[in-house]
Amino acid sequence: MTGSVLVVDDDPHILEVLEMRLAAMGLDVTATRDPVDALCILGERGFDVALFDLRMEPLDGIALTRAAHEKQSRLPVLIMTAHGTIDNAVQAIKEGAFDFITKPFVSEELSGKLARALSERRWARDRDLLRGVGETLASSGVVEHVLQVVAERTMEATETERAVVFLRGGGALRPRASAGASPAPLAELAGAAHAAIAGCAPVVVRGAAGRLTLAAPLLVDGAAEGALVAENPSYVVATADDLALLAVFAAHAAVALKNAREQSRLRGGALAALGRVATQVAHELNNPLGGLKLYAGLLQDRLRKVGDDQGVEMALKVDRALAHLGDLASDITAYGRPPELRQEPVGVNTLVEECLDLAEDRIATRGVRVVRELHDTVREVRLDAREIRKAVLNLMLNGVDAMESGGTLTVRTRPLDGGRIEIAVEDTGCGMDEETRTRMFELFFTTKPNGTGLGMAITRSVVDLHGGRLDVESAPGRGTRVRIELPAT
Repeated sequence: MTGSVLVVDDDPHILEVLEMRLAAMGLDVTATRDPVDALCILGERGFDVALFDLRMEPLDGIALTRAAHEKQSRLPVLIMTAHGTIDNAVQAIKEGAFDFITKPFVSEELSGKLARALSERRWARDRDLLRGVGETLASSGVVEHVLQVVAERTMEATETERAVVFLRGGGALRPRASAGASPAPLAELAGAAHAAIAGCAPVVVRGAAGRLTLAAPLLVDGAAEGALVAENPSYVVATADDLALLAVFAAHAAVALKNAREQSRLRGGALAALGRVATQVAHELNNPLGGLKLYAGLLQDRLRKVGDDQGVEMALKVDRALAHLGDLASDITAYGRPPELRQEPVGVNTLVEECLDLAEDRIATRGVRVVRELHDTVREVRLDAREIRKAVLNLMLNGVDAMESGGTLTVRTRPLDGGRIEIAVEDTGCGMDEETRTRMFELFFTTKPNGTGLGMAITRSVVDLHGGRLDVESAPGRGTRVRIELPAT
């Protein structure tokens, strides 16, 4: 039996005997007679199980259990007493105790309940956390979302201070998702990530002040594409189980990466096929559509002259439908045949202002307030202004359309580390549910009555062509924030 145990009993003789018994079982024992001192110890280090005497001053075992769970919510506690009754047992378990054990101790009962507490704690915790990651992996096609869930669940499962997912990109190792906080710089965690990637195996690295860092590689088709890193404070002893569990979570992250890569490959095949079809279809459609629009315009003029208002309205509907078909053909062509980028130095803030000017009519119609937070130090970036303008304008119009009764559209720019630039568009509109967030980049998926379902797909395609990143944060009733991160050039 392995694990750490905290024992609290105000009887020094019982404490001494119990400490020897538990140590003989192979447990790492910390013992104290003072329940207040026990809470201080719990604030400094973690334990796998605890044994508290029922009758103590100034805190009894049940009160100490409640206080202990405020510091370590998953700590299984066995309540000990020489005056056990059914009522005592029921009360202890109602207050969060794992089980109840009477004095004098029977060795088999003591070891059995301790073993069950240790295994049940780890199994219940890890089962729930892994189920959560698996459900996210199955339901979400957004790799950033999956990686964030992996980081959060890893931190909970290993009870560490911080968990970070690093991925290779642009010749460097970059953090892509993180959970928790720690005073240690990310560079120290990156060192552990490099070690796991180099060895293609989980590692434990000891850093400054005795802090331990656990890292497991993200293996995709046998190659390490990144690493999942968990940082431990110096007082937590990492076990082989912790390292194995980290490897399991890293495997989930690797599956998400592989799925994203496969989707990208399939999307590329779809693009090629769509491009071939679009080239043929666009030519066949544009000529008759142009003629039909001309006829619709002439029909409107004639009906207007004879005072047929109803006929004019119907002709206008025909004209709008033809315009929609024309836009659809243009969007399919644009998405199916990504353009050759014509990159040149562009002032990012100026480009964003131009997009706001183009969206001015829609903004005024909806009664939307615009907030500009354009950072003065944002430098020029080499990019295709026409394509990026199309992507940013689409995000702005989506934000405005999400605010039917008015709201606030916030547009931000700011410099990032390494010369990168961020453009963010945030609205206070209706937000998106999980299904919409998952499907938002699918071809022809739209929630708008007159939408083509290509806007976000084109936007992501433009950002990808520039070697950038597109992140979306949204929740029903809480609006949406979309971030474009452009690389240094």
